[in-house]
Amino acid sequence: MPKHIGLDLGTSNTRMFVKGRGIILRSPTVVTVDKYRDEVVALGKEAKQMIGKTPANMEAFRPIRNGVVADFEVATMMIHEYFVRTEALSLFNRPVVLVSTPENCTEVERLAVENAIFAAGAKAVGTVKSSIASAIGAGLNINSPRGCMIVDIGAGMTQVAVISSGVIVRSRAVKLGGDKLDNAIINSLLSKRNLFIGEMSAEMIKVKIGAAVEGVNRGVADVSGRNEKLKCAQAVKVTTEDVYNAIHMALEAICRTIMSVLESSPPELASDVSDFGIMLVGGGANIYGISELITRRTGLRVTVAKNPMDCECIGIGKLIEKPNILQSGVLYKNR
Repeated sequence: MPKHIGLDLGTSNTRMFVKGRGIILRSPTVVTVDKYRDEVVALGKEAKQMIGKTPANMEAFRPIRNGVVADFEVATMMIHEYFVRTEALSLFNRPVVLVSTPENCTEVERLAVENAIFAAGAKAVGTVKSSIASAIGAGLNINSPRGCMIVDIGAGMTQVAVISSGVIVRSRAVKLGGDKLDNAIINSLLSKRNLFIGEMSAEMIKVKIGAAVEGVNRGVADVSGRNEKLKCAQAVKVTTEDVYNAIHMALEAICRTIMSVLESSPPELASDVSDFGIMLVGGGANIYGISELITRRTGLRVTVAKNPMDCECIGIGKLIEKPNILQSGVLYKNR
């Protein structure tokens, strides 16, 4: 019997669900490839640690961007390697895979995801919209006529959707997420202190002392980088205020996106959202004070889902185990 697998191919992290076992894989969506031998050298955490440090014959890739395939060959190699390492693929069995895709992806982008999974060894592939999967994983009753709003702040993008009777009524996706916040921190330190730091250092600062609201003090973090003026290594201290000043414009843009979806929704559904609030999922839900900021800007109650980073994969898993959760069902393509 083929294994039934759920895949959440995120810009930052990949999660894999196996029917009967739950989520068995949480790994950075990074793969290091030997350019001359065309083979995988490192995967996940090991590959992420190699970003910016690889020798000439190797390169660290992030093959998934904004929920879609940015590099087909590398994405195929990465997915195949995950299949092999988790024993989902064998000589006699090929897995049946359900994967989530963003609301705003084109038909070509959706086919690229499907074809990469087929090329990695899948027997059949089905797709489900990311917001639907996240809403199911967060415990929302998507089949009710009562409208609900889900906001998914991922690494590559933020997706906002109003769902009613099992379908997405209004949605919008913007390329603002954790990566943009990290880049904002990098650019801020470069412009204000002539210090150039890497992506991993920026992410560490954001998680450790970052805040989405003004006037919060979460301490000080030491960060090292290269002084672009003096052309030498340098270490500086960064405060919560420094991080807030760097990221608040991007967070305000996310709040405006939420408001635009709410304003374009039918009045009855907007009233439902007003009554029952917003469900917040994704890695960005862990930013300190983000729910408070959204409440201030929208006037709505915001609930952060339990295990917000896993919600999408949990929802995919629930659909694999009980396909009738979604009234329209899930269609699979065979190859």
